[in-house]
Amino acid sequence: MITRTVSKNPRTTRGDLVNDLQRAGTKVTKATISNTLRRQGLKSCSARRVPLLKPVHVQARLKFAREHLDDPEEDWENVIWSDETKIEMLEPGRLIRVKERMNGAMYREILSDNLLPSARALKMKRGWVFQHDNDTKHTARAMKEWLRKKHFKVLEWPSQSPDLNPIENLWRELKVRVAQ
Repeated sequence: MITRTVSKNPRTTRGDLVNDLQRAGTKVTKATISNTLRRQGLKSCSARRVPLLKPVHVQARLKFAREHLDDPEEDWENVIWSDETKIEMLEPGRLIRVKERMNGAMYREILSDNLLPSARALKMKRGWVFQHDNDTKHTARAMKEWLRKKHFKVLEWPSQSPDLNPIENLWRELKVRVAQ
């Protein structure tokens, strides 16, 4: 029953399983659930932490939302989004593998080699905008200066806001369905 339940719904928690089994008249602990699943070759994972939002982050997110509330769809079609998940159905596209911890110099080199070719391949209109989050390697003075010298227009993105792009919440579900 434990393995079947988790296989049907991978987001089932150990607490859910303990409660289900108790309702069925079987008393077990979370440790027993973990051991049983591990023996069946199933691994557990912790829920992703949500961003820590301080009042300044909330205000920045609200300001961003208000500034872009009435932007037409065409404006958003002219944005090159970074840090995206890649799913290939037929043939490989531009995929950059990073085997070590990325730093600012590595990030700049990747953009230098790939940003313009990607804009051309995507047939971006003149005046396209580049979006990346506020990771320190993206916001370092040297990186900002490089982007300015290259005349790349950057979409100002509020800190602690990966969820502003609603598609982020759907990537896992899409990957699971494509894999089936």
